[in-house]
Amino acid sequence: MSHKKEINIPSIEGFSNVKRYWDNTNQIVVAKVLPGQYYVTKEKELLTTVLGSCISACVRDSVSGVGGMNHFMLPETTKNRLLASEASIVGNANRYGNYAMEHLINTILSNGGKRKNLEIKVFGGGKITAAMNSAVGDSNIDFILEYIDTEALKLLSSDLGKDYPRKVNFYPETGRVRMKKIQSLNYDEIISRELSYKQQIKDVPIESEIELF
Repeated sequence: MSHKKEINIPSIEGFSNVKRYWDNTNQIVVAKVLPGQYYVTKEKELLTTVLGSCISACVRDSVSGVGGMNHFMLPETTKNRLLASEASIVGNANRYGNYAMEHLINTILSNGGKRKNLEIKVFGGGKITAAMNSAVGDSNIDFILEYIDTEALKLLSSDLGKDYPRKVNFYPETGRVRMKKIQSLNYDEIISRELSYKQQIKDVPIESEIELF
């Protein structure tokens, strides 16, 4: 059993909201990325998340090793809809795939990454139960694949859709990803987490300075 010790200082400024701890068994700092979050590091760290219908993109610069992970629930929105503050647009910007991707990529680039060196692996969009709208997972998958194609990013691997949730462990320094299918015994916790997050962001206004391109 691993011993966990809280890490209070993030490796890059601005990620104090992301829980980090020391995994004594694997001798590495672990950053746990929850729905609506993203995390970038230049250090030897493990980034981990659990996905139901949500999507996680693991992006890194293959030369410098700087990289990160996001976790988003809905595919995209437009800048005009954000500025108009339409009632149907809810939650903070990172819950939307287009903003989550731009935040992640821009932070990697601002910390020494180069766009020409970026490589990406994507996971999630599962249809794990009737309690979750399967159209959300399908829309997330359509979005992320179209985004990667439009932005001419190098997609190395993916595991999308299907009828199981996933635990994803990403090591940005090397690019290694370990993905585990989660057994049905844990479905309720995953579903509850995603539904709870969806409820929490329902009435929260979006705030973002990211310029979509």
